[in-house]
Amino acid sequence: MKICIAGAYGAFGRKHLDATDAIDGVDVAWVMGPDRARIDALAKERGIPNAATDLAECLADPAVQAVILATPTGQHAAQAIACMKAGKHVLVEIPMADSLAGSRAVVAAQRKSGLIAMAGQVRRFNPSHQWIHNRIKAGALKIQQMDVQTYFFRRTNTNAKGEARSWTDHLLWHHACHTVDLFQYQTGETCSAAFGLEGPIHPDLGIAMDMSIGLRVPSGALCTLSLSFNNDGPLGTFFRYICDNGTYLARYDDLYDGYDRPIDLSGVAVSNNGIELIDREFFSAIKERRQPNGAVAEVLGAMETLDRIEKGLRG
Repeated sequence: MKICIAGAYGAFGRKHLDATDAIDGVDVAWVMGPDRARIDALAKERGIPNAATDLAECLADPAVQAVILATPTGQHAAQAIACMKAGKHVLVEIPMADSLAGSRAVVAAQRKSGLIAMAGQVRRFNPSHQWIHNRIKAGALKIQQMDVQTYFFRRTNTNAKGEARSWTDHLLWHHACHTVDLFQYQTGETCSAAFGLEGPIHPDLGIAMDMSIGLRVPSGALCTLSLSFNNDGPLGTFFRYICDNGTYLARYDDLYDGYDRPIDLSGVAVSNNGIELIDREFFSAIKERRQPNGAVAEVLGAMETLDRIEKGLRG
């Protein structure tokens, strides 16, 4: 399967390049990025035959079957739709759009095309969260509450590698999107209540640097989410699952019980790399002609919840 990775020299573009190296039957035929010198250097470094600064050039190649979009958030919806119009399957990094209207447009394009379109909701695939999900599906656990902390120190436009970038990240439409989707996925329900509070707007970036979100599903399970770009300390997202049968702490790729005893995740998945696992699901869905876990239509409910929160913030 010949694919294109767009946004390839960014932090997550490189993660997808590494992931595809571990997957048999996948050939990265094109990489795309806006800076000619950087994308040519990356193609040479990785032994990739084609490099472009314009996604349209990659989409014009009839050999390309699928595209992974690791481009700036504001470009996701338009680029995902362009991929499908060109007859290419698409995996779009989180979030699939930075608005509900954009998300609905992506879903509409998928339904019209019949192609595979998947959103990069990697939390569904991390082995720690898969372990919880499997226990829920087996009837061994029921979530009472999820307490989640998403903390970064990001007062300038920098990516996960600390490199400068041209676009501005967003706590609600990017980072909260992970947890809102995960909460609805783990409970199997859509939020019946959702609200948010935000701190002061950064004078240069134009975004809130701190946010608090509360969620409830019809069964009564709660999720409390704290987010910050002002946190000068351990960075990342940390999950506490408070269940009817135990408490569990998910930190990165590891899982612990409520007393900090590690839980063996071997055998949960073929890899501990969530990006690799999400890419494997994407390629498998294409080959098997089925809808993937994390299909854009499945994720639309999370985007609707984010929209409700945003409207509440404006009110």
